[in-house]
Amino acid sequence: MELNTNSLAFIGLCNEYCFAVENSRETTLHEFVASMLRLLPRIYISASDLSPEPLMDDDEPYLDSYLDEDYYESVRRQIENLLGPDDVYLEVFEEDMKYSDTPIGASVAEGICDVFQVLYNFIVAVKDAPDEAINSALVAVKEDFATYWSQKLCNLLRPLNHIYYKSVDEDDV
Repeated sequence: MELNTNSLAFIGLCNEYCFAVENSRETTLHEFVASMLRLLPRIYISASDLSPEPLMDDDEPYLDSYLDEDYYESVRRQIENLLGPDDVYLEVFEEDMKYSDTPIGASVAEGICDVFQVLYNFIVAVKDAPDEAINSALVAVKEDFATYWSQKLCNLLRPLNHIYYKSVDEDDV
């Protein structure tokens, strides 16, 4: 079995995203947000187009967790510090919103790190793995995309867009 072009592109985008998130401390707010706005839509499209080979009936797609909680929290805090007061935004696609009279706040840094966690685990799982193991990881990440992180990714675009264009407007002043 040989990996198709989209699978290889997806793996490359995941690697680029993880690198950008892990190195957020080395960038400015504007550079980091621009990077996220460039990567997230491409990852969404690429993940939507994934078409790994179906697994055998008895195989359950699953990605092991390689990202430990301390590292996740360290990366989340560094992004939260970079974003400052712009880290919190009002979330309208939260399930609890239907039953709430008050707005529900969400964290951009946490959303970025939730996507990072999935993609980090995926990248570690496929690194130096045989094609069959990569295909299994692609099936798992595609299923997880449909049920979990696709919505998180979409939700991040709105506040990131706001931060990016707010900072551009402030630079013009």
